[in-house]
Amino acid sequence: MSLIGLLGFGLTVLLAMVLLHGYLWWRLVRSTTRPGRVRRRLTVLLVVLAVLPVLVVLLRGRLSVGDGVLDWVGYTWLGLAFYLFLATLATEPVRAVARLWQRRRRPESVDEAAPPEPGPAPGGGAVREDPVVTDPSRRLFLARTLAVGAGAVAVGTAGTGVALANSAPVVRRVPIRIPRLDPALAGLRVVTFSDGHLSSTYGGRRFERLVETVNAQRPDVVAIVGDLVDGEVSELREDVAPLADLVSDQGVYFVTGNHEYFVDTGQWLRHLSTLGVDVLRNERVSIGRGGATVDLAGIDDRTAAASGLPGHGADLDAALDGRDDAVPVVLLAHQPVQVEQARAAGVDLQLSGHTHGGQLWPFDYAVLLDQPAVEGWSQQGDTQLYVTSGAGYWGPPMRVGARPEVTVIELLPGEPTAPRR
Repeated sequence: MSLIGLLGFGLTVLLAMVLLHGYLWWRLVRSTTRPGRVRRRLTVLLVVLAVLPVLVVLLRGRLSVGDGVLDWVGYTWLGLAFYLFLATLATEPVRAVARLWQRRRRPESVDEAAPPEPGPAPGGGAVREDPVVTDPSRRLFLARTLAVGAGAVAVGTAGTGVALANSAPVVRRVPIRIPRLDPALAGLRVVTFSDGHLSSTYGGRRFERLVETVNAQRPDVVAIVGDLVDGEVSELREDVAPLADLVSDQGVYFVTGNHEYFVDTGQWLRHLSTLGVDVLRNERVSIGRGGATVDLAGIDDRTAAASGLPGHGADLDAALDGRDDAVPVVLLAHQPVQVEQARAAGVDLQLSGHTHGGQLWPFDYAVLLDQPAVEGWSQQGDTQLYVTSGAGYWGPPMRVGARPEVTVIELLPGEPTAPRR
């Protein structure tokens, strides 16, 4: 990433942190405490927590404290803070109702005939006070009650998300019918996963378990559709090693995702080849059985051209150049939006990742602003698209509403129909 891009990204992250934590301070610190030592200490703690995710993102790989402990703390807090924000925001209608109720209880005028209640007033008289409006202990009680409720919801949601993100991936079996597929290829299994995001917070036994899950499906082809790593080869050499244990009748194939361009791309692509992984960079291979074939093509991520690396950039024309149009083609492309080119080129099926299925609800709705699909199967013109929800995670080590996934694509001849889930 260029210096200007890094600065722009950093400023965006910083602004988001300021707004998020400013709101949390207003509702969870200022509204629930009286001025004094407790409020000051909570304010300092929140400031530290706000800065930590920014440091983790901007200084990735430069912080060596505790073998990734700072990454764990910073990213976990980021996810928890997001759900604290949503849960606290959901309490605003309660606060609004309480304010309306207080206003209705407030006397519109002073009843001079009524006996005055204690309390000084300008001119030496006395005014009647509404205890609902003037008693700070009631406002404090309401604020603390809502804060505890929001905290319990956020901790429960984030905790469940951590458990799911680190659980074994679910296996989704998806039959996909391709009209031009030769019956000799019926039942061909393409086992695909994406978005491993190997890093200081994901890898080790969890990635070994992912490889074991893939092997258990007895794949004819293994397709890894990008965003495998979030670090350099020197940092993740041991974590990525289980890829060498993948067993497939007709090969293991990989295409780059956008995160492969945040690191030393060339070094990673060379290292993957030593693990028995074939990288498809705007090229294709023929997958055959019983005298019949299907083309498996792969293209660079759509951000590759902006990386500045010579020769990198998605080029579907190069991948399909010279092929027999009578043979069906399955395309590996990291981002679902690349289906626009696939549809124009007559691709039968595109396999993608990138979205993580949203990873943290309700981000799945935001994904649709940039991508044609969040997860699962869809028909895009004459091209079928399957988006796997990914195996790992980026940022907060949690998944809410999107389980980690390994997908078994079973190719069948026939007219396309929506597969059952």
